[in-house]
Amino acid sequence: MSEVLDKPNVLQRLLPMVRGYDWPLIFIIGALAAIGLTAMYSAGFDHGTRFVDHGRNMMLALGILLVVSQIPPHRLASFALPLYGLGVALLVAVALFGVTKKGAQRWVNIGIVIQPSELLKIAMPLMLAWWFQRREGALRATDFVMAFAILAVPVGLIMKQPDLGTSLLVMASGLAVIYFAGLSWKLILPPVLIGAVGLILIAIYGHHLCEDGMDLVVLHEYQRQRICTLLDPTRDPLGKGFHIIQGMIAIGSGGFMGKGFMAGTQTHLEFIPERTTDFIFAAFSEEFGLAGNLLLIFFFLMLVWRGLVIAMRAPTLFGRLMAGAVAMIFFTYAFVNMGMVSGILPVVGVPLPFVSYGGTAMVTLGLALGILMSVARSQRQLVQDQPPRL
Repeated sequence: MSEVLDKPNVLQRLLPMVRGYDWPLIFIIGALAAIGLTAMYSAGFDHGTRFVDHGRNMMLALGILLVVSQIPPHRLASFALPLYGLGVALLVAVALFGVTKKGAQRWVNIGIVIQPSELLKIAMPLMLAWWFQRREGALRATDFVMAFAILAVPVGLIMKQPDLGTSLLVMASGLAVIYFAGLSWKLILPPVLIGAVGLILIAIYGHHLCEDGMDLVVLHEYQRQRICTLLDPTRDPLGKGFHIIQGMIAIGSGGFMGKGFMAGTQTHLEFIPERTTDFIFAAFSEEFGLAGNLLLIFFFLMLVWRGLVIAMRAPTLFGRLMAGAVAMIFFTYAFVNMGMVSGILPVVGVPLPFVSYGGTAMVTLGLALGILMSVARSQRQLVQDQPPRL
């Protein structure tokens, strides 16, 4: 009889699994997921099973988040080198005998067709955080040089495919880790200034760049065309400029309060291309207006802020670097997607987290959030395990 009374019930078994979770982060994730489902229902209700599949992808990401959050950060660090090595090996396989679709060689068939560059979005910051963790307290300039080399290999292979959007995301996640590891401002400012000067020169002399017959060695032709389309989308309004023009029309027509849920004419008359994937922000803006955009941007900023708070409180260097990198990954995703749809950045294939349709991207985000939650749990468990002060 005593054995029956002592046997823990289901709630008692589940309680240790959820103890230490960061509830403000969970609330923010839930709010963004609700916004994403609402936007997908409207944009994709007449687009096959997109809404149902989007919900399924979210549940899959939630499952991955819960599983990964149970793994302590020091155990996650042990996966860094194998994942990075596997990712680079698969990228080399893509370069040698990859599958080509729509002019890009980004996939490889290993029984199933996969896109290895997606793995590097997480493997890259994981590898660099592991690298700096091993050198904690004895960092030298050569360690940062090696870190840039570790970052350059996959970024170069991804750009060669070509896949500018994914290479930017991988590079941003890696640079975030290197910056948080303590890179000096003296080394950061020169490339930032060079980039700013380059943007100014493009804005001033961009018409020469877009002249017929112009061939730039440093850019692929499709990249040159994207820059030219950004500078003047009306130069090809029914072709390369169609995406940007329709996106700006949808955003502008939404006004302050929007046209209303499922009442977007640009969306449902199919003027917005890729309205359930890369350009869903335009569909959302048309129906919910500036007010809805401000709410969406607020929750993204809250997610980034919460990630940085978790990074500051992390008990180890690895945890701080990974949490900071995950926060900047979400910032980069949201900033690049909203920027390209609004016409202030070139059009690249970057989805809007929680809102855009996409199984692989959703799984990657679930993995990133699981790592962030793991770091948060490790900090809270460390506080709980400390003996009380007398």
